[in-house]
Amino acid sequence: MDYIFGKKGGIDFWETWKRSNFTQLCRDIWGLPVNDYHLIISDFEPISAWACIIRGIKSVGLSHQNAVLHPSAPKPNRWHRGAKWVLQYYAPTTYRYGFHFKAWGNGNFTPVIRQNIRSARVEDKGHITVYLPSYKDEKIIKVLSKMGQTRWEVFSKHNHQELHRDNISIYPVDNQRFINSMVKSRGVLCGAGFETPAEALFLHKKLMVIPMKSQYEQHCNAAALEIMGIPVLKSLKKKYLPQIEEWLTSKQNINVNYADRTSQIVDSILSNHLKHSINGHCPERMALSDYRRLAFS
Repeated sequence: MDYIFGKKGGIDFWETWKRSNFTQLCRDIWGLPVNDYHLIISDFEPISAWACIIRGIKSVGLSHQNAVLHPSAPKPNRWHRGAKWVLQYYAPTTYRYGFHFKAWGNGNFTPVIRQNIRSARVEDKGHITVYLPSYKDEKIIKVLSKMGQTRWEVFSKHNHQELHRDNISIYPVDNQRFINSMVKSRGVLCGAGFETPAEALFLHKKLMVIPMKSQYEQHCNAAALEIMGIPVLKSLKKKYLPQIEEWLTSKQNINVNYADRTSQIVDSILSNHLKHSINGHCPERMALSDYRRLAFS
């Protein structure tokens, strides 16, 4: 189930609910033949995770969300317990490994950076790249147009046509165009997701984030980024213009070391978990009582 972005800074929960097909989800879970594999690795994906649970098969979780949930990872000061519960049990696995902006806690690693980002020629053309999919274009234009000396390249989930208005350019979401904009930007203004902020840090671009409302994971990300020295806005409103203007004129020197360790991480996980399944000629299994504790405690 994917969340549907709203236009006021958060998730459209009603639209998300309407588009969800829980009957099909249950069919997919029961129909996935996890018994046919030596090892199941789930990237925070509920079908494979819950298919393993109902069959008593051990599984490995490898995702950013696992790192967010680690006790050592930064958390927001105030949050409803139910939001954390949803994140924790959306795709529960036996073993958990994660990626975060820093390797907080055992079993966690720094981000995996795409090769086209690693190999990109970084420039500074003076514009700011913007990706705030939970805000409507009119809202973004209304706020950013107040800073007419800055060129803004906005990538929109809500507009399918290119639009130019004074100092603001609106583009439909396009992966390659977004990458080109980001690597040539002066800075990045975006939601507090994981991939885009991590890539902006890797490219040494100045960064400001606005976490989505009612999205626990993004508020955890924002807490982590704030510790690292990244400015965080509560929302996109005119009253925060002074903070945006201060960010635009300030220097932001945050050095990160996101070495390419993907192969070593995968080899380590396979070494730790696959050998038991191969030797036993079947997937690792767990007692039902242990799974009840894992999934429902």
